[in-house]
Amino acid sequence: MSTSPSDSPSPNAIATYDVHVQTSDLASNIASNAESDPFPRVLATSRLIAFMEIAAARLLQPCLKPNQLSVGTRVNISHSAPTPVGSKVIAEAKFIGKEKKIFLFEVTARDESGEIGRGTHERAIVDVARLEEAAKKRSGLD
Repeated sequence: MSTSPSDSPSPNAIATYDVHVQTSDLASNIASNAESDPFPRVLATSRLIAFMEIAAARLLQPCLKPNQLSVGTRVNISHSAPTPVGSKVIAEAKFIGKEKKIFLFEVTARDESGEIGRGTHERAIVDVARLEEAAKKRSGLD
C-alpha cells in the first residue's frame, strides 16, 4: 500500500536540524575579501537562516509529490547571540498554518548557552523542472 502526500503538516508539527558550527559557517568566511569586508569569527546570520530553512523543509517532506521540492519565499529572523565554531546548534521549525500556497513556520535556534535566533519563515512547494526553467528564462540561458 502506497501513501500519498498530505496537503500540509499537522498543526503545530515540529522538525529540527542539529549541526555543529564549522569554519565554513562563520561570518568571517562569507566575504571574498576579508580585508575590505571584515566580519567576526562567529556563526553567520545567513547560515543560521539556512539551518532554520532546513528544519522547515523537513516538515514539508511528507507533502511533496515526485519531482517537487519546497523553497523558501520569506524570512524574518532576529539573530540575537553569537555562536563560536564547534558549538552545537539546534534549529527548530513549527508549522503554524497555510495561506493559499504558502506554508508558515515559527523558527527558533539555540546553542549550548541558549537561544540564538527566532522569527518566521515561509515556504512554497514547487515543481523542480518548472522552477529551473523559470531560472533559465530569467538568466537568458534559455
